[in-house]
Amino acid sequence: MSRWIVLAVPVGGVAEADRDVRTIAELEGSPEEAVAALVQAANTYEHTLWKVRRREVFQCSDRSYFLRLRGRLATYGFFIQLAELVHDSDASPVSQPFS
Repeated sequence: MSRWIVLAVPVGGVAEADRDVRTIAELEGSPEEAVAALVQAANTYEHTLWKVRRREVFQCSDRSYFLRLRGRLATYGFFIQLAELVHDSDASPVSQPFS
């Protein structure tokens, strides 16, 4: 099983203090399960908006979406991306037999 995270990357309308990339989901599973988590995040993520008046979701690739949220006073943009763990320095190494 692979490990995955879903990231929200602010690209517009967000205050300087809120510009950090956020991990909005983390899971272990198949690529299909990870894509399902990505789609769910794109359809439900609201950042810190109190009330979303309009949500527009644009598919950029199989593993990323652009999300535009319109609040009462401003419009916010986020890339919602899926990332697969490919290396972890804390993971115990798999020993390879010497030939």
